[in-house]
Amino acid sequence: MSFLSTLIRAGAMLLLACGVAQAQIPPAAVDTDPARAQVKLPEPANPALPSIILIGDSTVRNGHDDGQGKGAEGQWGWGNPLAAYFDPAKVNVVNRAVGGLSSRTYVTSGHWERTLALVKPGDIVLMQFGHNDASPINDDKRARGTIKGIGNESQDIDNMLTGKRETVYSYGWYLRKFIAEIRAKGATPVVVSPIPRKLWNEEGPDAGKIRRGKGDYAGWAAEVARLEKVGFIDLNEMAARRYDEMGREAVMKMFPMTVPDERVHTNWAGAMLNAQLVVSGLKTLGDPRLASFLKPVEDVRPVVDARTVREESPLDPKLPTLFLVGDSTVKSGGQNGAIGWGERIAQYFDSRRINVVNAAIGGRSSRTFFTEGRWERVLGQMKGGDMVIIQFGHNDGGRIGDPANKNRASAPGVGPETVEDTTPSGSKEQVHSYGWYMSRYVADAKAKGVTVVIASPIPHRDKWQQERDFANFAEWGRQVAQAGGAHFMDLTMLVTDGYHKIGAERVDTFFSDARTHTNAAGAEFNAQRVVAGLKAMPGNPLRPCFSEKAAGIQ
Repeated sequence: MSFLSTLIRAGAMLLLACGVAQAQIPPAAVDTDPARAQVKLPEPANPALPSIILIGDSTVRNGHDDGQGKGAEGQWGWGNPLAAYFDPAKVNVVNRAVGGLSSRTYVTSGHWERTLALVKPGDIVLMQFGHNDASPINDDKRARGTIKGIGNESQDIDNMLTGKRETVYSYGWYLRKFIAEIRAKGATPVVVSPIPRKLWNEEGPDAGKIRRGKGDYAGWAAEVARLEKVGFIDLNEMAARRYDEMGREAVMKMFPMTVPDERVHTNWAGAMLNAQLVVSGLKTLGDPRLASFLKPVEDVRPVVDARTVREESPLDPKLPTLFLVGDSTVKSGGQNGAIGWGERIAQYFDSRRINVVNAAIGGRSSRTFFTEGRWERVLGQMKGGDMVIIQFGHNDGGRIGDPANKNRASAPGVGPETVEDTTPSGSKEQVHSYGWYMSRYVADAKAKGVTVVIASPIPHRDKWQQERDFANFAEWGRQVAQAGGAHFMDLTMLVTDGYHKIGAERVDTFFSDARTHTNAAGAEFNAQRVVAGLKAMPGNPLRPCFSEKAAGIQ
């Protein structure tokens, strides 16, 4: 099932579970304006708990937060599905955004005063404004615009809508007001840049890509957050990047199919996507409380149905074979645009001299590749003189016994200890350590005269800049290789070092999802890093087998 289909299906299921009617009410007004914002906003369900409070416009909470009676195809803000990520026994999620308001009119309508009264020490307040701030400063319809930028300039007006004298300030001034008053209550402010519109650049170097807002409200939001030293979630860039990866046809399905074309407000699938990105952004802010606030959810890493995967075999059994064993970062098969490095490496080998067999499969760990019998089948194809690269780790983490982890986690370390787990069938399984499974692979392959290379996992998109990713798995892999007479390739650092050379902006174009799976360009890059690692092996044993395309790789 595609990422898009999963979003839509999950969205429909959650709507039904929550008792939301699919299409029983005729279409309602989309937005509310500052003078007529007749909405009933929620309050913390349990005042004794900390709260995550949202303020913003209709892209956060649309109208009466009911999809206008159109179910998943109505207009939804991301604040609604965001709540599903958090444990209500540990934190309230209070969506007090109001459709049609700007940073200015959220204040002048009285909504901010009423919301601030609910804020207490320990709360987190997310603010996302901008879509309505570009409106006219003074007219008889909404009078909601703010002065462009983040300066301290002001403008006195006789408000044509309210009939009152008013001093209007800049977009940045209102954000700073929210930040200061949130801090004064002992709470934590977080600035969120506005979601991108469904508009593509038509020309220039970014032709075909979603328009970003760095030159106005998204950029101003970032600058205010930087100057005020508060948390910032660049939802504008995160969503735009994801839209670019999805392609125009898929992006169209994130918005209601209406005439005229809806370019701002998402449907339920789009709201779910944006909520997912907000959660990802929250996780990067370094607030240790967030981990405890989040629900233990179903593991989103895909477990590929083995029936859909054709098992490969050597094209010419007389030749030596390079076998690849691993997870979806080695072989994804194009699911949701994901490509593993093993799917781009064959071009660097001369098919007249060596076979390349990619036996990796998505969603497997060192444990499940063994328990499903996959290793036994790959081992049966091996012969003396072959080589195997084994890369696991992405799916080995987590808690054994956690159903959300899909019975994939191995025990940490390299020792002989086991942990009992209950399988979906009710049987008991003695789960070994990561090192035990890797050691078994090494011993089995070497017994057949096969050269074994243990590769540490490719780094996550959100880890390579700040820290050494997969440090434990790399160390365990190194220990296993040393003890068993195998080679160790620190693929994590080979890729990380390569990323540092080309820079974060380009690296961000290498992924098909938020943090793990590469697209075709990323797979190509990582495949070249693997080739570089193979060339660095003592004696460069595969040197006669490389193709001309591998000549320039170092």
